[in-house]
Amino acid sequence: MGNVVIRKVRAILTAPNNINLIVVKVETNEPELYGLGCATFAYRENAVKLMVEEYFSPLLEGRNVADIEDIWHLMNNNSYWRNGPVTNNAISGVDMALWDIKGKMANMPVYDLLGGKSRQGAAVYRHADGASLEQVLENVQKFIEQKVRHVRVQWGGYGGRADTLNKPDGASDGVYYDPDQYVNNTLKLFDYVRGKIGFDTELLHDCHERITGIEAVRLAKQLEPYRLFFLEDVLSPEQGEWLRMLRSQSCTPIALGELYNNPKEWDYLIANRLIDFIRVHVSQIGGITPARKLAVFCEQFGVRTAWHGPGDVSPVGHMANVHLDLVSHNFGIQEWAGVNETLHEVFPGSPQLKDGYVYANDRPGLGIDINEELAEKYPCKTQVTTWTQTRLPDGSINTP
Repeated sequence: MGNVVIRKVRAILTAPNNINLIVVKVETNEPELYGLGCATFAYRENAVKLMVEEYFSPLLEGRNVADIEDIWHLMNNNSYWRNGPVTNNAISGVDMALWDIKGKMANMPVYDLLGGKSRQGAAVYRHADGASLEQVLENVQKFIEQKVRHVRVQWGGYGGRADTLNKPDGASDGVYYDPDQYVNNTLKLFDYVRGKIGFDTELLHDCHERITGIEAVRLAKQLEPYRLFFLEDVLSPEQGEWLRMLRSQSCTPIALGELYNNPKEWDYLIANRLIDFIRVHVSQIGGITPARKLAVFCEQFGVRTAWHGPGDVSPVGHMANVHLDLVSHNFGIQEWAGVNETLHEVFPGSPQLKDGYVYANDRPGLGIDINEELAEKYPCKTQVTTWTQTRLPDGSINTP
């Protein structure tokens, strides 16, 4: 194969599971050779599409697909201002697609290009929610029956459901919750579930940054008897310095970081061992290239990976996560929202879940494709995002 260059870069928008997904397709001058990457920013999908097609495609056309490192830095620096979520997701889509192409050209899976497998499958955690304690327990037990050993438990969703709210007159519409009720109910939740299932199953919990620093310290300490696998996003990125106090007073493992845009934002957390797991939305930081570097950096300090894997990651993005999971010696756990039958149809070759482990296939590149004709049947919907309009009882906006 001669000199292979980028011919065109475009964004494919689709919502097979009623969640906006963005997949970048990098086409080359070689017929039938292309790569796919995930650029999903579900709440700003049109902005990412514009970035990919109006800015990155003209920038990259004619460049050698082999030069992944150089192209990554070119995209990162080209707009002068760096590290925004729209730009980073667009970069990520191109970056993953170039790794996909490189694997296809080498006739090797991406995990082999990155050094080969450290494990055959990646252990996952699933999400068990419920409006009552009994419903949460029932959902936990369903996962246990499926041989899932790690379950994240939430009573009433992120921030819980407030039993009572005393809002001021004229309070704005929004998603209201009460931090005090949430913390108290979380402790009741773990006491109830642990009392029913014992300690053979690993339990996790996501605070979704909805409590203050001192509340985070108190909650982490009070959760110690229930031996969490980790407490997720207990603080917002803006409150990271509280982790020093939390670390000095609690041994509850901490996972943090899905909202960060730049791996540099984690330096002090990792180097000072203030967290146990790195929570990264891989498309948010720019793709496989920076994620692999971050995983290696974490390994030096005993911090493990726990890539973000919710419903607003495309199956292409999930597959990139799995390739990273398989090669990273310091892999910890993989969040798994699941890939339903419709997603499997739109994205043939999607990763497979079996008995609590998710597997990649052995096809070259990322090993996943997209049926564009079918994807068109599930258009994205551009609308005002409501779940992030989170408010405290007095009506003030809080982090979602």
